[in-house]
Amino acid sequence: MDSWDEIRTAFQVARAGTVSGAAEKLGVHHATVIRHIDALEQRLGVKLFQRHARGYTPTDAGTDLLQVAQTTDDQFTQLAGRIKGQGEGVSGDLTVTSLADFGGVLASIMTDFRVEYPDIRARILTDHRVFRLEYGEAHVAIRAGNRPSEPDNVVQPLFRIKPALVATQGYLEKNGTVTSEADLAHHDFVTHVDNDHRAPFYRWLFDRVPEDRRILRSSDDRVIREGILAGAGIGFMASLNLMTMPELVPVIEAPDEWAVDVWVVTHVDLHRSKKVQAFVSFLKDWVKDAKLDT
Repeated sequence: MDSWDEIRTAFQVARAGTVSGAAEKLGVHHATVIRHIDALEQRLGVKLFQRHARGYTPTDAGTDLLQVAQTTDDQFTQLAGRIKGQGEGVSGDLTVTSLADFGGVLASIMTDFRVEYPDIRARILTDHRVFRLEYGEAHVAIRAGNRPSEPDNVVQPLFRIKPALVATQGYLEKNGTVTSEADLAHHDFVTHVDNDHRAPFYRWLFDRVPEDRRILRSSDDRVIREGILAGAGIGFMASLNLMTMPELVPVIEAPDEWAVDVWVVTHVDLHRSKKVQAFVSFLKDWVKDAKLDT
């Protein structure tokens, strides 16, 4: 169908709710907007909008069409992000998606990277969802767990992370130290809200601690961290973050089974771009200098 301009116009009318709002967004005259809507409705043989005094409201048919338009618009935006990442210089936007626990350290790494490449504008995204590299949502992803298996991605091992089970000194002074695994059942814990969490260290803990001792739970790693720091209970913290949190004390030696593999992932279309190559190389050098287990 050779009517993308008309569909794009309808999409903007639905978003703005008015012809004038869509015209301003598109940079065209309001008569052009009306002409596009009329032509599209005639082409499809259905009414896409209900006209009323306050503006335009999509009909059921309009809603169906606009869902497709939204997806297409998103894909164009994401494609533009991928294309911009293919430039020859180490400059412009660099988007990295990361584990939340690694986000603070990554901010420091990115700051050092920008000393060497000051024309970079960095974005660090932390979320539980997996960002789609093939849609240009990020240039580089740092992921943990099983080896990522999405097609067309380049996956490289970065390091192995072993979380520490920690508490504040104040909490331990008040509630007693942990001398054996059996003592864990008598302490309070700050944990993830998900009883089926896939992380091996959480599975290890949930097998040993009654559910009623998990007194503070959250789906947000930042909330878990702040709960531990506030002295609410014992919880997991990435060991590499403990360097900046001297108030936290490991309560038990971490077994090898807690270890999680961390990967750096790039899309094949951007993997060889100078910007991505420069950052991945810088990141690997940092891991090596920090003597993290790879």
